Amino acid sequence: MADTATIKSWLRLLLCEHVGPVAFAILLARFKTAEEALRHLPECARNGGLKKEVHLATQKQADEQLSLAEKAGARILLSIDPDYPHLLKQIDAAPPILFTRGNIALLNKKSLAVVGTRNASLNGRNLAKKLAFDLAKSGLNIVSGMARGIDAAAHIGALAAGGATTAVLGTAVDEIYPFENKELYQNLCQNGCVVSEFPFKTPLAPGNFPRRNRIISGLSVGTLVIEAQARSGSLITAQKALHQNRDVFAVPGSPVDPRSEGPNLLLKQGAILVRHAQDVLDELTEPITAQDILTEQINDFDPISDSDLDDIRRLVYENLNSDPVFIDDLARACNLPAAAVNIILVELELAGRLKRSAGSKVALTL
Repeated sequence: MADTATIKSWLRLLLCEHVGPVAFAILLARFKTAEEALRHLPECARNGGLKKEVHLATQKQADEQLSLAEKAGARILLSIDPDYPHLLKQIDAAPPILFTRGNIALLNKKSLAVVGTRNASLNGRNLAKKLAFDLAKSGLNIVSGMARGIDAAAHIGALAAGGATTAVLGTAVDEIYPFENKELYQNLCQNGCVVSEFPFKTPLAPGNFPRRNRIISGLSVGTLVIEAQARSGSLITAQKALHQNRDVFAVPGSPVDPRSEGPNLLLKQGAILVRHAQDVLDELTEPITAQDILTEQINDFDPISDSDLDDIRRLVYENLNSDPVFIDDLARACNLPAAAVNIILVELELAGRLKRSAGSKVALTL
């Protein structure tokens, strides 16, 4: 477990404006420690074109996070901690810090994500409970998002089996949303695990929930979808699972029920059809364990002179605009290593001039 000074410096870096998971990882790889990254962050932002003063997160803010964690009975996990979930480390934009309550050992237990619509049918909820019950009995940790509908039913089924279940929140780890799941939340804290990447006092925002979906799938060897519309957070989770080289399962449904559009579409695209728990157990395999591409890039930062960085900035600026482009394509267009390009991208991001989107795409903000 990391020492308190390291945890505080990581929290300060996490709380700085425009420092997302990717920028955090690149800054840490480039400057070796969070403390050193904080020292260089204003310079990086100025290099990216920021004209105003950079306001770094303060020691007081980090102390407040530690105090709130202690009050909530939560543990703060850094990605360098041995207890940090190993599967999650493999995904793009893995959260550098996790805030957890409950049994963190579940985060490294073989897990299956079970997700679906909030507006679930009675049959859908009952099936989610039954599948989660049987799969938890078989030894799997059931991961979901504690939303009403299918998510809540999956957690309830796993708990009823006396099995393992983990909730990934789109709020801070001490915030109960929706509040109707208060009893479920308390049960999860006592008999399962609750986890979030969002610091304490993070405001509730719709954009938080798509972000948490990559963690739900990232913790799991596969994702099972039960009732979901074609455009929904559950389908985003399934797409994240595919991108992370994880299995995708789906329960078929009536073609005239909008809640079956998502699973039926996934099945058409090659997802594994599920009728009962054994269908999952027969097919479930460990994900590909090849090192994540981004991880390879950010671990390879040779020193670059100021004059070389000026040339790299010019090439990146010439090839980057408001149309999203893959980072690898941008690096090829510049005839540069991705690691060098990432330095400039982080500078732009810290200046608020870069937007990252799904699939490792970047674009200049308007």
